[in-house]
Amino acid sequence: MQTIQIGLIGLGNVGTGVVQILQQQASLIAERLGARLELKRVATQHPDRERAVQLPPAQLTGDALEVLHDPEIAIVVELVGGYEPARTYLLTALQQGKHVVTANKALLARHGREIFETASALGRDIGFEASVGGGIPIIRTIKEGFVANQFLSISCIINGTTNYILSQMSDHGLDFQEVLREAQALGYAEADPSFDVDGIDAAQKIALLASLAFGSWVPYEAIYTEGITGLSQADIAYARELGYRVKLLALAKLADGRLDVRVHPAFVAADSWLANVNGVYNAISIRGDVVGRNMLIGRGAGALPTGSAVVGDIVDVARNILKDSSGRVPPQSYQAHSLQEVPLQEVDDVVGKYYLRFQVVDQPRVLATIAGILGEHAISLESVLQKGHGHAQGAPVSVVMMTHEARERSVRKALQAIATLPTIQGETVRVRVEEAEEE
Repeated sequence: MQTIQIGLIGLGNVGTGVVQILQQQASLIAERLGARLELKRVATQHPDRERAVQLPPAQLTGDALEVLHDPEIAIVVELVGGYEPARTYLLTALQQGKHVVTANKALLARHGREIFETASALGRDIGFEASVGGGIPIIRTIKEGFVANQFLSISCIINGTTNYILSQMSDHGLDFQEVLREAQALGYAEADPSFDVDGIDAAQKIALLASLAFGSWVPYEAIYTEGITGLSQADIAYARELGYRVKLLALAKLADGRLDVRVHPAFVAADSWLANVNGVYNAISIRGDVVGRNMLIGRGAGALPTGSAVVGDIVDVARNILKDSSGRVPPQSYQAHSLQEVPLQEVDDVVGKYYLRFQVVDQPRVLATIAGILGEHAISLESVLQKGHGHAQGAPVSVVMMTHEARERSVRKALQAIATLPTIQGETVRVRVEEAEEE
């Protein structure tokens, strides 16, 4: 039976999961592949550190170049994360004639076009299934499973940390900071959680998915991105009262020749599929013109789910090596040089419904004044809730308004005008409402 040699760079959480899977499932993989996968060399910053998997000392090295320049290694797996030296590792491996596999969504979101073009030009394979959605096979689904479809939309819960926080806030009435500390203690959130709670991680992932699905490179820095730090337990409670749950969504839609790609919290109907994906689970809904709507739900992170996706890519590349068919599926489903340039829609042009929560001084005509300003900007109201009425005159109360469809630009200008009112106290909370799309 033929043996295909693999080199691994990075032995952290996911790298350890990959080694564990390759060791435990070696016979199963060999039976299904028709060849043995042999982990020849593993580069890690701390080769002498004790770890959860056992590797012979001769397999370990502190020098990634020993992996990159080993002529017997056919596939290099990069799991170091970050931009550099990960970018250099991947480009060097490709230039050395090796195929590559990575889980590095941050790198691909920023430098993916260069890396994909290099792989395509050299006829090498690049697997990156694990970069989005952990063990959910969304990359392969877009590239191959739905190849006969024009994609219409993608709607995702694609960050497990924020989904866990919002789920705990919704189900147990906890405040954001309290749940964040709990998530950090459980290992669901980093010591510095900003990458997740500010929406950056989700923006990088939807940038990759949108680029794949719509054939137009989407730089994640250009995506409108809003995190969950501005939400309080009051907003979660109002959402429940109004028949919604709050989720951090990553969205990509093609409309009128423009790509609407954005990341932000949203009210979703409590009986919708999105509302009922909770905890650290991810969910991706993708809609094609032929297949209609399909949903994929699973664990979006973790050593074994993500490691499973990495090993799946390794096996896929190994099959191509065995059949001498490398480059069979271009890295972006399209030849990199023929990508379209579809313009992004400005968020100010987005039309939708809004939840607005004002903290106001309880005085006569406050509601009428706010409603009047909204009306001046062509924003009509669907419902109004006022809590705390009956307190001492002049005490602050919460006023919640749900709007009918309005343009983002109009809402922003109206809120700027309302903020100047002497009866408004603190920042107004605005959350978009995402209605279920028609099938």
